[in-house]
Amino acid sequence: MKKSSKTPFMAAPDYGHSLSGFTVNLLSADLPRALTFQRDVLRAEILHEDEDLLIVRGYGRNWMVHADHTYDKHPLLADTQNETRRGAGVELRLHGCDPDGTAGRAQEHGFSVLDGPRDQPDHGLREAHIVDADGYVWVPDVPV
Repeated sequence: MKKSSKTPFMAAPDYGHSLSGFTVNLLSADLPRALTFQRDVLRAEILHEDEDLLIVRGYGRNWMVHADHTYDKHPLLADTQNETRRGAGVELRLHGCDPDGTAGRAQEHGFSVLDGPRDQPDHGLREAHIVDADGYVWVPDVPV
């Protein structure tokens, strides 16, 4: 059930038609907390924010974060209700995002740093693994 009270920055069909290649759509149990993570930790640009949806731009890409309630008629929502399932096994990598600064901001905002920041010589990258409030693992990295 959508709750939005704001006018979107672009009509949904127009935005859908503007997308190409690979995009990511995440579900969130706590959209205000997701907004804090996206804006204040990742320092991504928020293109649109309302009670239903965040449209985010950062590091050369756009992605969306939908509130759980917008998926009330979709079978994917039930799959996310198992705490061990949501976000499991997925790394969302942000190439060119400073892992040291991002990990510090994550800790300041009460998010968990799972690993790093540290150099990964096998990858040629300095990276950190940061868990957001919905259990998604974000990996900011820069070349070593």
